[in-house]
Amino acid sequence: MRKKIIAGNWKMNMTFDEGQKLTSEIVNMFKDEAVKDVIAVLNPPFPHIFPVKKLIGDTPGIALGAQNCSAMESGAFTGEVSAKILASFGVQYVILGHSERREYFKEDNELLALKVKQALAHGLTPIFCCGESLEIRMAGTHESNVKFQLTESLFDLSPEDMAKVVIAYEPIWAIGTGKTATADQAQEMHAALRRHIASKFGKELANNTSILYGGSANPGNAKELFSKEDVDGGLIGGASLKSRDFIDITKSF
Repeated sequence: MRKKIIAGNWKMNMTFDEGQKLTSEIVNMFKDEAVKDVIAVLNPPFPHIFPVKKLIGDTPGIALGAQNCSAMESGAFTGEVSAKILASFGVQYVILGHSERREYFKEDNELLALKVKQALAHGLTPIFCCGESLEIRMAGTHESNVKFQLTESLFDLSPEDMAKVVIAYEPIWAIGTGKTATADQAQEMHAALRRHIASKFGKELANNTSILYGGSANPGNAKELFSKEDVDGGLIGGASLKSRDFIDITKSF
């Protein structure tokens, strides 16, 4: 059975005090409102990882994630953070290949394949992002473009490792633009990704792979999105910075 996952991506936001307040509110609301059958993953900036971990404690259903990791195991790579270091701090998930990393930091499919392997080697669950720009969507090549991202970065994995990967589909044209992908558009792409995974790894593995929607999900549209057969949760940006919104999204299944 596929896991239902709501992963909050704080991006480059939150001072120390703001992060402590947000985490405390989320943890308390999650407990008080008895959110069940959902994994909530908090993905703060690196400096927040240890203090956020302390606040999460052993709360059932809440996991700690990071927004990135290095493709390297260790060494003289100033400013980088390895999967090994993250694992040593109790990080369980790591976002890889986010559209902003691809666009602003020029991360390509080859580099991301290395990052995925590093994450898996140290027991982290990769949340592997894929998606298309408005230009690609308008050209009608969005499906083949996103399939190519999966093929290049994930299809060298063993079935055992692929089974540990979570996918996040990002319609980049619907992020921060005022445009919104419809629930049907999300379902169409998620189903296409699941079929593509099945073509390489088989239907059983594909059917057990969680595929998250990463296109400006919020409390207003989450319920409709999550009602779709192949949408297993969300990678949440702006709404993850508001505790009430984030919790309401976790309760939208």
